Amino acid sequence: MRLLDRYLLRELLIPFSYCLIGFLIFWITADIFSQLPEFQKLRLKLPEVLEYYAVKMPEMMVTVLPIAFLLALLYALTNHARHHELTAIRAAGVSLARIAVPYLGIGVLLSLAVFAVSELWAPQSTEAAEEILYQHQATKKDATLRDWEMKLGFQNHKDRRSWFIEAYNTETAEMIRPHIVWARPDHTRMEIMAERGYYVNQAWTFTNVNVLEYSTEPGAIPMSRQTPTISMPVFTETPEQIRSEIKINKLSSFKSVRKVQLSIREILEYERLHPGDDSKSAILDTKLHGRLAAPWTCLVVVLIALPFGAQTGRRNVAVGVASSIVICFVYFILQQFALALGTGGYVLPWIAAWTPNAFFAVIGLVLTWRAR
Repeated sequence: MRLLDRYLLRELLIPFSYCLIGFLIFWITADIFSQLPEFQKLRLKLPEVLEYYAVKMPEMMVTVLPIAFLLALLYALTNHARHHELTAIRAAGVSLARIAVPYLGIGVLLSLAVFAVSELWAPQSTEAAEEILYQHQATKKDATLRDWEMKLGFQNHKDRRSWFIEAYNTETAEMIRPHIVWARPDHTRMEIMAERGYYVNQAWTFTNVNVLEYSTEPGAIPMSRQTPTISMPVFTETPEQIRSEIKINKLSSFKSVRKVQLSIREILEYERLHPGDDSKSAILDTKLHGRLAAPWTCLVVVLIALPFGAQTGRRNVAVGVASSIVICFVYFILQQFALALGTGGYVLPWIAAWTPNAFFAVIGLVLTWRAR
């Protein structure tokens, strides 16, 4: 069986390489034509455009890889069936399920690869691509203002701290006129009003600070003190968490959810700091389950492609291409519709995220059972 597995994998991986490279070239070319006026407006040169797409490559790979795998798998299976190789293999006593083993192995490996790319590189690549895109702003002032988030406010419900910042630099983590209200575990309250704030040596440091401390006694006058600097290592908020807060606070519709790249770690960290916050629970839970479900599309591809490819008989290889286009289109429509329902709170997030995979997996298993 090892000889058979090696043969099936070789006949799959060669067209898969061509399909992956071809899809990436097609994707990049189409995007260049659509973005060309924007590149010219932003005065990007050819090396900068190439750098832009190199940085965006992880994000594109997450989308393109399952499609390329489906097309390659349908091509390989259709080619085997057209030359009666599948008939000969099954006549030798090898079941369709056993034929699928090497394909399932590749599907699992690709699913893990997509998960790793989407979790570790895709969220950062989107931000890095934006920096390349807008590096030639009309004026230095415009380029500088892009890094500043104005009138920022967020809460750490877990540690009972509220932050109000007049301006926050997302690149340097510098704060202008921060105001922090902290309800401490001993039921006292502390307010920090500073001129500036910086993240130095894993701790927030504030300058020109006015500190107000409220005791637990009702009607007591707060104690006020001023100090040039104060360091608060007890504050657990980090610049990465604040950037996640900024991204998540902008999520208000399904369209905005599709544009924003959030890692599972960022979503879980936000939910940890905001226990009981239901304002964005449907959006974030749908995004979380969508992140978990999306990589396993590569495994579902095997289940749906096996019966489609194995039953093509003497049909032309173009049938595999047409089948992959139809399957991808139906899957994409179902996925977007389900995620929109989950984001809007009409269905449970895990149902919205996993329904496309479950739907196609069940169809694939049923068709495979009938074709066996």
